[in-house]
This record gives sequence, structure tokens and C-alpha cells, in this order.
Amino acid sequence: MSDILVHTEAGVMTLTFNRLDKKNSITRAMYAELADALAKAEQDGAVRAVLIQGDATIFSAGNDIGDFLDAPPSTPDSPVFRFLHGIATFPKPIVAAVCGPAVGIGTTMLFHCDLVYAGDNAAFSMPFVNLGLCPEAASSLLVPQMLGYHRAAEALLLGEPFMAEAALEVGLINRVVPPTEANAIAQAQARKLAAKPLTALIETKRLMKKSQQSAVLERMGEEGQSFGRMLREPAAREAFTAFMEKRRPDFSKI
Repeated sequence: MSDILVHTEAGVMTLTFNRLDKKNSITRAMYAELADALAKAEQDGAVRAVLIQGDATIFSAGNDIGDFLDAPPSTPDSPVFRFLHGIATFPKPIVAAVCGPAVGIGTTMLFHCDLVYAGDNAAFSMPFVNLGLCPEAASSLLVPQMLGYHRAAEALLLGEPFMAEAALEVGLINRVVPPTEANAIAQAQARKLAAKPLTALIETKRLMKKSQQSAVLERMGEEGQSFGRMLREPAAREAFTAFMEKRRPDFSKI
């Protein structure tokens, strides 16, 4: 069975993280599947909305560290960058259902979704600094815009989790729901969107995003360059080595 399940029904393409034994951590192959699915959904007139979901216990633990270190993204056509560009420029509505931990890309991808429904067990975190890295997915731009600078600094500089109620307060999510109901509620909302005129959905989304679309793509590119450089530096090497050795990293001499 694929680690990304793709199912289309009633105008909604549903993308499900299906790697629960690895906490839905995302590999290169999974990024490629997600990017390909979004590209297909964009071209398919029968698809009017996309839903991204995980399990009632976890959305995604972020990048699969072993897979990530084996072949870190280095070019714009790397699967992760294809996915990020695809979700940032996708013209149709994207809905997300998030329960449990949403780590790194598990949180930053949500800033590119149009509707987000979270279980009351959702925990959002962006621990890039803790890995000796910088933010990605244009989150260095979008997080301060949504959360305000000081809350963004707390989220991005400390990298500590914030829960569903806090995410609701700042507008990252639309509603907090029971975890066992999140996917069904998000699916129902996606189907509401799919029943509306597609041209009106696309034009409304385009107009809402028009003022910052170029800035998002520019920041995403800048972050990608910094991210690639920092991956090769001592802080990231220490962070990832410590993770693989299951110990606390020591940045005191870096």
C-alpha cells in the first residue's frame, strides 16, 4: 500500500498520509506523490477541491530524517520543493484535517491551505532552529503575518509546540473538533466547496492571494537556498547526529 493514499469522489481529491508506523514522516517518494497528485488535481476539471489528512492520532512528524539525510534536497526540482511550489500555487481550494502532532512541514503546509480543521489533540510545531536550520515553505513570511511578530518569534526561534486553541486564536485553523470527527468534518466542508462554481472558487482564491503570491514564492526560494547551505554546516550536522544517536545536541562549541 502507498504511503500516500489518493482517492477522488464527489469532486474532492483526498490525500491521506498512510505511514502511521513512522508517524507519517514524509519521504522523498511521498513528496513526489503529493506533488504529482496536486499537479493532476490542478488539470482535472472533475477535481474541484483537495483535502489533505492524516490519522486521528497524528498528522505528520515532518521529514523522515534518515531519508532526508540520505539525499537532502538540492535543486528546485527536488520532490519537496515541487510539493511546496505546488501547494503554494494551487488554484483550487485546499482543505486540511489535522490531529495530533504536526511537525515542521506538517505545520508550514497549512499556511497554504484555505480551510483547516483540527482535532483538540493537535500540536503544531516548527522546530527548524533546533535542527540548525531556517524555516521553509515561506513560513518566515507567513507566520509573522498571521501570528504577529512576537508569537512568530516564539514559534520559530524556540520551536516549541502550540496547541489547537492557540492555533484557532491566531487564525491558523477554522475550528477545533473531536479528533475522531476531524477527517469527516473536513471532507464535508471540501464537498461543500466542490458543489460550488469552480470558476468562482478559483477567481476568488486568486484575488485573495494576489497581493502576496510573488512575495511567497520569492521567500520560498530564498529560504530554500539558506536551508541547503545550513544543512552542510556544523550546527545541523550536530543536531541530526544527536537525533540519530538519541541524545541531546550540544551546540556550545558551534
